[in-house]
Amino acid sequence: MTAHSGRGIWMRVIALIAIAFGLLTIREGGAVLFFDGAARAAAGSYVPFVLWFNFLAGFAYVIAGAGLWMRRRWAAWMAMAIAVATALVFLAFGVHVALDGAWERRTLIAMTLRTLVWVGIAAMAWRRSTAHALATREH
Repeated sequence: MTAHSGRGIWMRVIALIAIAFGLLTIREGGAVLFFDGAARAAAGSYVPFVLWFNFLAGFAYVIAGAGLWMRRRWAAWMAMAIAVATALVFLAFGVHVALDGAWERRTLIAMTLRTLVWVGIAAMAWRRSTAHALATREH
C-alpha cells in the first residue's frame, strides 16, 4: 500500500463521518423543528437561529461528505465554508448568551463539537486537496 492510497482511505473515513454527522443533524434538528413531542421537550430552551442553522447545515454536511468521497476539489472549499459558518454561528450564540438569552448547556457542547469536527475535516480535506494539486503538477 502506498502513502497515496493510505490518504485515500482516510479521506473515505472522513467523508463517511461528514455524511453520518449530516444525516444525524438533519434527523435531530428536524425532530425539534417539525414535530411537537419528546424531541422538542428534550431540547429545552433551544436557540432558534442555531437550530435552524444546524438543520440546514446538515444538508451541506452530506453534500460535502459526498464530494470528499468522490475526491472533488470543491469539497475542500465547502468543508472550509462549513467550518467558518459554524464558527460564526457559534460566535453569534456566544453573543446571545452574553446578552442573557435563554440557552441550554447541550447547545454549547454541540456547537463546540461541530466547530472542532468541521475545522478538522476542512484541514484534512485542504491538505489532501493541496497535496493532490502538487502531485498532479509534478507529473
